[in-house]
Amino acid sequence: MRGITIKILRDPRKILIVKPSSLGDIVHSLPFLNCIKERYPKAEVHWVVANGLEDLLIGNPMVQKIWVINKDIWKKLSQITRSIREIRVLLRELRRERYDIVIDLQGLLRSGIITRATGSRVRIGFKEAREGSRFFYTLKIAGGKNIHAVDRYLRVAASLGCDIKEVCFPFPLSFTAEVRTPDSQLNEDYAVVAPGARWKTKRWSSKKFGELASHLPIKTVVIGGRGEKGTANEVVEYSKGMSLSLAGKTDLKGLIEIIKGARFMISNDSGPMHIAAALGIPVFAIFGPTDPARTGPYGEGHTIIRKDIPCSPCFKKKCNEMKCMKDISVEKVYGIIKKELDSI
Repeated sequence: MRGITIKILRDPRKILIVKPSSLGDIVHSLPFLNCIKERYPKAEVHWVVANGLEDLLIGNPMVQKIWVINKDIWKKLSQITRSIREIRVLLRELRRERYDIVIDLQGLLRSGIITRATGSRVRIGFKEAREGSRFFYTLKIAGGKNIHAVDRYLRVAASLGCDIKEVCFPFPLSFTAEVRTPDSQLNEDYAVVAPGARWKTKRWSSKKFGELASHLPIKTVVIGGRGEKGTANEVVEYSKGMSLSLAGKTDLKGLIEIIKGARFMISNDSGPMHIAAALGIPVFAIFGPTDPARTGPYGEGHTIIRKDIPCSPCFKKKCNEMKCMKDISVEKVYGIIKKELDSI
């Protein structure tokens, strides 16, 4: 197998990246994409991504084909017939592509099955992959668990002979030309507030976000999805006129444009936080149950705000006390932000 692999890696014709979700994880995968294209500039790169996240890749000249999957629908028993039909079609079409290399950066059972179904002779994944997915790989890479996700993915790139010294986040080039912010009230100088997060335990109080916004010297724009409108409205309510909500009013491309124009961002551990970091926007990130060493804003110029308590990080999605978040005061966050801004 080793001889076959080396021969294929010299000049692969097609490469498939399997990384369906989540928002932050796909952002973390972009440096891996950049390294792959630099190492194999003639290779055609395809990507398996979850529905709703494809805008992170559409228009990117480094990706020639995007396979969008409805993974959330696949989980519903009421949609089992439709799901089986879609999965069969997907797996059949992927096999027809005859990929030279398939890389599973997700490391779950679903992604492992997709990787194996391609029939590729070189299927790469992590040794630490969960749900038995590692048994579908022909090559297993030790990614490690206590390093940042970006660096973990780059270890796979290094195993393919890529130069990983320079970390670059290649967003689609067409965003600036095609997307306009949906609200003319945006000032030239503003900060972005991202009060949402997938886990309840990762969310700082929306009231506190609003009170913080009321103290800041510039206006704030509150972002989020349709399901976060209530949270965003509460931030606006407590901001004393210093916040504007655009939650649910943008698509993913529009969200990126808003973040790109910000002076800085204040956020929980969330997908928008990773977008801001990738774009070089300074982030003030509020952390509780998760570990910033593994999922914090990547790169320099960012500030982690957290409460030093024995049980953090616990990585729990449910907690009755949530002291790690509740004990972080508005005064503490404001003081840290003011100190950083005054030093610039």
